[in-house]
Amino acid sequence: MQPSQQQRYLQALLSFFTATDEANDPELAVVKLFQDVAATVPAYQTFLKEQGIEPNNIKTLKDFQTLPLITKENYLKLHPLSNLCRLGQINTCDLVCVSSGSSGKPTFWPRFISDEFQIARRFEQVFFESFQADKKPTLAVICFPLGTWVGGIYTANCCRHLAAKGYPITTVTPGNNKTEIFKVVQDLGPYYEQVVLLGYPPFLKDVIDSGITQGLEWSRYSLKLVMAGEVISEQWRSLVGERVGSSNIYYDSASLYGTADAGVLGNETPLSICIRRFLADHPDAARSLFGQSRLPTLVQYDPSSRFFETLDGTLLFSGDNGIPLIRYHIGDNGGIITYEAMLEFLAERGFNPITVLNNNGQSRGIHPLPFVYVFGRSLFTVSYYGANIYPENIAVGLEQPIIREWVTGKFVMEIREDEKNNPFLFIMVELAFNVTDSEDKRDTIAAAIQTQLKRLNSEFANYVPPSSQSPVILLRPLGDSEYFPVGVKHRYTRSSS
Repeated sequence: MQPSQQQRYLQALLSFFTATDEANDPELAVVKLFQDVAATVPAYQTFLKEQGIEPNNIKTLKDFQTLPLITKENYLKLHPLSNLCRLGQINTCDLVCVSSGSSGKPTFWPRFISDEFQIARRFEQVFFESFQADKKPTLAVICFPLGTWVGGIYTANCCRHLAAKGYPITTVTPGNNKTEIFKVVQDLGPYYEQVVLLGYPPFLKDVIDSGITQGLEWSRYSLKLVMAGEVISEQWRSLVGERVGSSNIYYDSASLYGTADAGVLGNETPLSICIRRFLADHPDAARSLFGQSRLPTLVQYDPSSRFFETLDGTLLFSGDNGIPLIRYHIGDNGGIITYEAMLEFLAERGFNPITVLNNNGQSRGIHPLPFVYVFGRSLFTVSYYGANIYPENIAVGLEQPIIREWVTGKFVMEIREDEKNNPFLFIMVELAFNVTDSEDKRDTIAAAIQTQLKRLNSEFANYVPPSSQSPVILLRPLGDSEYFPVGVKHRYTRSSS
């Protein structure tokens, strides 16, 4: 038996049920976390000694910000897994998740149930403020893949923690099996006031579209969505919202910024969605705010739980986990914006999101929490005449009226060369169920993508010669084995052959 584990669990459980961690001083909290990790984690103790750092000298945030960054290369991969955990004991954790391995060898992430309660607070923020699940009986349908990956099991556990706290939430776990998802929604959905689908955006859209072709009336279930893993466009949110009969675009969905390394780091709120939709309609303002010609995921976060910093346009954070992370450089491209700075920036452009939400008849989801924004990974970007072209730019073109009825939203882009060795932008697009290829469709899609690229991407508009701006489009049927294999995590780019 491990009495210390019992105490650790009970203390975390009590905090989850009673604490309001947003009121904590984040600067004090992150220094306290450092001191605890320096005293209990063998690998970090070794790391500090190698860097010549005396932990007792780190007393303030200014001191903390002098600490060297840790990465997978300089820390995680150099120590035995057990030494990355407190007391050098992996059995202080009760669950191990595995990263997807999309950028290399899979990584193991042990954690204890107490680590889940911090993440459950992020789910609670979504279910309470956006979905009003404190007073609406809710069916939570886990559509993330189930197994060792972080998404499915972790999400199911967090939903169950909310139920234990008193929320009328019932969780069911069909995973990414569409047949089972349809079955549980149709058989169990009528017993609840609302149904929440939780999964990756492309898969959820596939579920919704496939359900419609089978005659499933999503509007009967007051459907809500919780998403993670990919950046979505606001056109995508509007499109999917229309198909499920969404009644309030700010409150019917939420994206999470999560990683296998540390769970959920931040979440969309009605306020962040309202702001993001304004920025989607004003690309010049978005470029001024974010510094790029693409719209990032924009979420709010609790700095007393996950403390963010920036370095040269990338993010680093500190947070407690089975493997505690101090100034961890995750490498995501993005930045942080204070609540006050965000509202000031918007006010200078004549926009007040709080007024918009209040006029919308809602009062939940407005908190003075800071914002963190994160772009999709740069490995999904292609360079064309020196212009960086992002998947987010292409996606908007495919979400235009008429076109969105023809396609699933999945595509693969690459730069190819013609017979004269001149480059051209090539895009393979997946057709929706029972939709056939035609020259007219290809031309319409090419024109829409070119229009949106010129509108959203100033590099494309200025760097690429007009004669080379129209992409070459090819269409493949649903589930094409070469470009769109079923059951495989989709990649939006590939190297030219």
